[in-house]
Amino acid sequence: MKLTRAVMLGAGLSLGLVGAALAQTSAAQPPAAQSPSYQHVLLISVDGLHQQDLSRYVQTHLTSSLAQLSAHGLTFTAAHSPAPADSFPGLLALVTGGTPKSTGVYYDDSYDRTLAAPGSDCQTPGTELVYDESIDRNPDALGSGGGIDPAKLPRDPAHNCSPVYPHSALRVNTIFEVARAAGLNTAWADKHPAYDLVNGPSGTGVDDLYTPEINAGGVTDSEGQTAAYDALKVKAVLNELGGLSSTGKAASVPAILGMNFQALSVAQKTKGYLDAAATPTPDVAAALDFVDTSLGQMEASLKAHHLAGSTLIVVTAKHGQSPIDPALRRIVDSKALASAIAAATKPGTLAQLTTDTVGLVWLKGGNAQAVADALNTQKDTLGIDHVLVGQALQAMFGDPAKDPRVPDLIVVPRLGVIYTKPSATKTAEHGGFSEDDTHVALLVSAPNLSQATISTPVSTTQVAPTVLQALGLSPQALQAVVQEHTAALPLK
Repeated sequence: MKLTRAVMLGAGLSLGLVGAALAQTSAAQPPAAQSPSYQHVLLISVDGLHQQDLSRYVQTHLTSSLAQLSAHGLTFTAAHSPAPADSFPGLLALVTGGTPKSTGVYYDDSYDRTLAAPGSDCQTPGTELVYDESIDRNPDALGSGGGIDPAKLPRDPAHNCSPVYPHSALRVNTIFEVARAAGLNTAWADKHPAYDLVNGPSGTGVDDLYTPEINAGGVTDSEGQTAAYDALKVKAVLNELGGLSSTGKAASVPAILGMNFQALSVAQKTKGYLDAAATPTPDVAAALDFVDTSLGQMEASLKAHHLAGSTLIVVTAKHGQSPIDPALRRIVDSKALASAIAAATKPGTLAQLTTDTVGLVWLKGGNAQAVADALNTQKDTLGIDHVLVGQALQAMFGDPAKDPRVPDLIVVPRLGVIYTKPSATKTAEHGGFSEDDTHVALLVSAPNLSQATISTPVSTTQVAPTVLQALGLSPQALQAVVQEHTAALPLK
């Protein structure tokens, strides 16, 4: 049965109000087990997948895997990821139910005012937090040379100057940790060993974490090479659905498993779209076809192993990509932004500037408002829409004077602006606050669900409590869910 509806929880009652009411009611109750609706949840992030991409593909590929999933699934057409829309906060939204305000993770390249630099004696607080391929033992090897090199990690003065692994930087627990505490198996596949992040503060959330290095051997030079790389993770998931580990050893089928696809994101960055309507270029079309074929393989495996009826499938994205409209693309020199910030304050005040389709600014004791005022006089030159500072920033993320991770100000550029080197050829990027960055696909599918299109705004943070609820586990076991009053998605 096909059903189109804007609200699923009763006439005239908004999802936001219901979510708030449910959160207030359940926050006072201890976590309790429920009857599980499913035995497994397959969570898929197609990085860069906009809602427009999903809608167009389903409408133009009527026999596709995505069309079949949507035929017995709920499509949330107004789903948004948190901002800043980088891979780390985007994934953490899906697996913690929280935004950077609770997770403490703003980007894969950020700053902490209390930690110390890698290799230091911890006598000087304040360091850049870089959790990407640069922390691999060998970032040029697909196997990363054996994972993370602790010598490349920031140090914690409060804990004997010990290295801070990505999972230790996370302040709240994950769905994987909750599942493991309940005796369930978990698995995840992603693009760097730095995705140790999803293990959560315990460091042990994921039984089977598969993280081949995406920056090895020119993988991201083209959509085709990236698809071949993604296929390794697809194979890992197929192994896991078949009762094997990601590498082919005997194992139990995980209760929570999944992966990210990177091919679409690379195609968007290297070739982009043809127009503002998100008409795909051949590379973007090929990436979407590859994802669809891979999902079809996963569906076939679920059926072959008699798991289809007991598995909930979630297809979404950590982030979108901007601009969709190629006419809006504008490269602004990130060094020009850094120079403008430096000129507005004392020498040495700029601690860290992280840029993409956003500018995250950390200062060493400088006057953030004065910097913001100076930037606002150069809006046209620097492509700035507005600067988040003071109360506006604190309302979203907290007080930088009290939280060592919160940026002092955030530069939100105009749609289409990418802060990078002037010679850059990329057609799109992510990390910002725009609609193109944050308006992502969200499809929840299972054989027992009726087709529905839901236009009520939702957040990708709602995926995490939904996963636990589907497995009969309490969403209130997630610390970020409690802190941010995150409601599960309505599935019936």
